[in-house]
Amino acid sequence: MFYSWLHLIALVVYLGAVIGFWLMLLPAVAVLENHEQKVRFFVRGLKFYNPLQVGSLGIILFTGAFQLTELKAAYRENFLKYLAYNLSLKLLFAFLLVIFSVYQALGIGHRFVRRIEGGDEVTPGQLNSIIRRLTAANWCILLFAVITLWLGLRLHP
Repeated sequence: MFYSWLHLIALVVYLGAVIGFWLMLLPAVAVLENHEQKVRFFVRGLKFYNPLQVGSLGIILFTGAFQLTELKAAYRENFLKYLAYNLSLKLLFAFLLVIFSVYQALGIGHRFVRRIEGGDEVTPGQLNSIIRRLTAANWCILLFAVITLWLGLRLHP
C-alpha cells in the first residue's frame, strides 16, 4: 500500500513538473525582454526542474517495479495470460518516456545550465534553439506519459 501511494504522489509531482515547465517556465521566459535576464531566469528554472523531473520519474520507476513484483506474485502462472500484452505495451512506452525525459533534463537542460555556469555566452538564436528542443521533447514526454498512464490503468482487471 505504501508503494501505491508513493507511486501516485511521484506521478503527480512528475506530471506537475512537466506541465509546469510548459505552462509556467516557458511563458515566463518568453515575456522577458532582456536577453541576459531570459538566460539567467531560464537557468534558475532548469536548475529546479531537472532534478525534480528526473527524481520523481526515478521514484515512479522503482515503485512501479516493486508493485509489479507483488502483482506477479498474486497472479502466479496466470500473470502472462492476463497481463502480458498490456504490460509489454506499457513498458515500451515507459521506456520511451524515460529516454525523452532524460534527454530533456540531462541531454539538453543540464548541459545548458553547465554551459552558462561555466561562463559561456549564448546568443538569442542559440537560446531559442534550446527552448525549441526542450519544448519538442516536452510534447513527446506528455504524449508518452498519457499513453503510459492509460495503459497502466488497463493493467488492473
